[in-house]
Amino acid sequence: MARISRTALRYAALFAFLGLFSTSFVPANAQTQESQVGSKAITVERLYSAPSLQGQLTEGIEWSPDGARFSYIERKGTGKDSALELWTMDASTGERKVLVNAEVLKAVTQPEKVQNIQATGLGRVQADNYQWAPDGNSLLFVGGNSLVMLDLRTMKPKSVLSSEKDIEDPRFSPDGKWLAFVRNFNLEVTNIATGETKALTTGGGEELLKGKLDWVYPEELDAVTAYWWSPDSSKIAYYQMDERPVTRYPIMDMSSPLGAMEFTRFPQAGEPNPIVRVGVVPVTGGETKWMDTGANTDAYLPRVMWLRDSRRISIQRLNRAQTRLDLLFCDASTGVAQAILAESDKYWVNLGDDLYFFADAKRFLWSSERTGFRHYYLYDLAGKQLEQLTSGDWQLSGVGGFGPGTESHPVVDEKNDYIYFLSNKDNAIESQLFRVSLRDKSITRITREAGTHSVAISPAANTFVDTFSTAIIPPRQDLYRMDGSRAAIINENKVPELAEYHISPVEFSSTSASDGTKLYLRIMKPPNFDPARKYPVLIFTYGGPHAQLVTNAWDPSLLWDESVAAKGYIIFSLDNRGSYGRGHAFETPVYHQFGKVELEDQLAGVKYLKSLGYVDGSRIGIWGWSYGGYMTLYSLFNAPDVFKAGIAVAPVSDWKLYDTIYTERYMGTPQNNADGYKNSSPVNQASRLKGRLMLAHGTGDDNVHFANTSEVINQLIEGGHYPARLMIFPGRGHPIGDPPARIQLFDGIMQFILDNL
Repeated sequence: MARISRTALRYAALFAFLGLFSTSFVPANAQTQESQVGSKAITVERLYSAPSLQGQLTEGIEWSPDGARFSYIERKGTGKDSALELWTMDASTGERKVLVNAEVLKAVTQPEKVQNIQATGLGRVQADNYQWAPDGNSLLFVGGNSLVMLDLRTMKPKSVLSSEKDIEDPRFSPDGKWLAFVRNFNLEVTNIATGETKALTTGGGEELLKGKLDWVYPEELDAVTAYWWSPDSSKIAYYQMDERPVTRYPIMDMSSPLGAMEFTRFPQAGEPNPIVRVGVVPVTGGETKWMDTGANTDAYLPRVMWLRDSRRISIQRLNRAQTRLDLLFCDASTGVAQAILAESDKYWVNLGDDLYFFADAKRFLWSSERTGFRHYYLYDLAGKQLEQLTSGDWQLSGVGGFGPGTESHPVVDEKNDYIYFLSNKDNAIESQLFRVSLRDKSITRITREAGTHSVAISPAANTFVDTFSTAIIPPRQDLYRMDGSRAAIINENKVPELAEYHISPVEFSSTSASDGTKLYLRIMKPPNFDPARKYPVLIFTYGGPHAQLVTNAWDPSLLWDESVAAKGYIIFSLDNRGSYGRGHAFETPVYHQFGKVELEDQLAGVKYLKSLGYVDGSRIGIWGWSYGGYMTLYSLFNAPDVFKAGIAVAPVSDWKLYDTIYTERYMGTPQNNADGYKNSSPVNQASRLKGRLMLAHGTGDDNVHFANTSEVINQLIEGGHYPARLMIFPGRGHPIGDPPARIQLFDGIMQFILDNL
């Protein structure tokens, strides 16, 4: 349950069960999308079989360093005859050209590895298949254990490195002369001209990671890399992560007849975390200089960034309670730290990705939720606030980026004094691209179509790739100019087959929480809906912090919803307090007790449903995955007379079993909030079950461990109950992601719904 904070990627965790993503913002006004006409019903088998009913977006998009073009992967042919090519699109004309033909591309790339069905990957950092060299004349192709450079002028490949050990996170130095990478838990560099490779660190191992991320930092702090090149290419800053204090959590491979065991360093709530340091080492080798981030090693160092002068490095330090965030500037040669500014909150501080140092070496951009909503601030390098650039009761976030080590971030066009960002400023149902002027703080909207936009702006800041969708339009990709005019269509992503199916409208509305807070909801009705009939309802919930369901965006779960609606069910979702996009005060009611407020709001949704003449209030079911699975258990056990049935997939049943960073952010530790943990963990209320419960879980889940399901089953037995249906998937991870398992799972869910609602 990674913290949802990066524009499009943040939704991957929420909809892992469909293997796709969407970005989202809650609607401010009730809206209804027109339905598509068709007679066929979507089956589970069709939904999880090729070709995808979601369509296929263009993959491998990477901007060239000068922003004059971007490259992308094109697949020619189908089946065994298919081949991959690398193409480019000119940013000014939209002209397409082959950059690397299939024959050359095959020669410089490795075959894809067979996907591990156990892989979880929700917060994992995925390797890029290729990268542009900083001069734009070459491409680096990344294999599991090889690095190959392709000269685009001669189309001749050159092997940079071949290794028996896996090569991880390779990245160019800013001047393009070096490649850094992680091998065997240590940071290494290769001189591209000479081919000489040297280790910058030694002594790394499973217990002591050097330049390599652990499990919890990417999962819960959105860390995307564990090392950073200095702007002048002379030094590298890196994490050293001492994992020795962290529990080696065993995960038995139940798909193996011998019961093979794997171990993950997984710090459960209240347990020791890894001890993290930031060191700086010269690219020529030598002793590491450790940065002074304070005597307390029980803190997080979630963000690291060099200043433009290459002499100082910024480190953000977050206390374990996550109530105080300090920005430090450290001298790279001495390690001496200077405190620049601090953010504090009596509940928790949400991390941002908006730090940017201006070329004038006098100012930096910062974001804060100190007003209740995240906004931009301008500071001088001494930590003096110069200006608040944006304000209002609306959220902003950075734009997405392409390339290694890229996270959501603001794009600053220093030439024209603009900062680009995504926001729900004009309409809470939308995500639009805006810019704010550094000259007069005026804000201009760039994207125009109502819906949800996710963008990647070119390095020249004059064009951008836009991925756009609505609740009834699958995502498409286009190239736009900064005046909001479309320069070229990249991929319309039309799915003609969808016209064969009845696609019900998605209706947006709202209701009120017990304290009067407005809660947004969406509803989908069955085909040939008859308001004179009484229909059962299936509630789909997530409910956890930093997530949304009610959006005017293409949501991959909607096609599954359509298949259930076609069986005669109303599908309903509501964003309870704690959801993203409504400001920090909307999140904090869940502080120190999960479940209580979320359930209160979901029950407000049930009250709304029962006010509708066409709802059968005696047949209301609920289901969800991960935090949504937790909400399903909590709802069935704490409102047993409300829900007739529920389906919990990979649920948290006991918060003491989940990781430190996520759980303690909201709940504190079990040591200082024992009652909160007890009351928030549905395993302790399992004896109250009255409705029908289905449980499903993968035994290889390294995120929400299978122990959560084991514990709740045991407590159900103690209380004289047992799940009405139990589906166990040997060796599968959190997404239960392989198609055969998906089909079995969703066939099982569908049958359970039909039998029990």
